[in-house]
Amino acid sequence: QVQLVESGGGLARPGGSLRLSCAASGFFFGSWPMSWALQAPGKGLEWVSGISSDGSDTYYADSVKGRFTISRDNAKNTLYLQMNSLKPEDTALYYCVKGWKPALASGPWGQGTQVTVSS
Repeated sequence: QVQLVESGGGLARPGGSLRLSCAASGFFFGSWPMSWALQAPGKGLEWVSGISSDGSDTYYADSVKGRFTISRDNAKNTLYLQMNSLKPEDTALYYCVKGWKPALASGPWGQGTQVTVSS
């Protein structure tokens, strides 16, 4: 069964950095694109970034472009999101998702990791 376990969230100051990780299991990780999405309180999932199965193609929401970097280590079945130059509006619950944007509706999702950006 697909399992996605996010970690690495926490409290960061504006302008600071966090590195999120997503440990994947239950499927051939290296054959699937992956995405990061966020959820603010009372809101639906918002796509943040995506990466192709081999890591060669990456995509970003305009709000994070130039600040966040998505990457993956297929040998470790792990997805990453390096978050730099953090802003208070980045505060949200972050999920990794198996697949591209359509997977945001269908899942599966991880349990999420909370990112809070505050001074």
